[in-house]
Amino acid sequence: MLLWACVAWVFASALVAMLPMRHQYIPGVALLLAAPCLILWIGFDVSWWAAALALFAFVSMFRNPLRYFLARARGERPEIPK
Repeated sequence: MLLWACVAWVFASALVAMLPMRHQYIPGVALLLAAPCLILWIGFDVSWWAAALALFAFVSMFRNPLRYFLARARGERPEIPK
């Protein structure tokens, strides 16, 4: 089940990446919220090193949205691309 959930997440993220930027926000946030759940699931079912690799891949793929949310948490108003 874990494998199918991860494969579905990868295909969903590839589909969202093909959308125009203005249509990526809602599904992108859903993927952003689902990823930590999958990473924890990987950690429980496989091992901590597999979860660490998944976390590294997650941060690498979502570095711009994570920078945005970090800036918002610091009280800044970052610019959103059109």
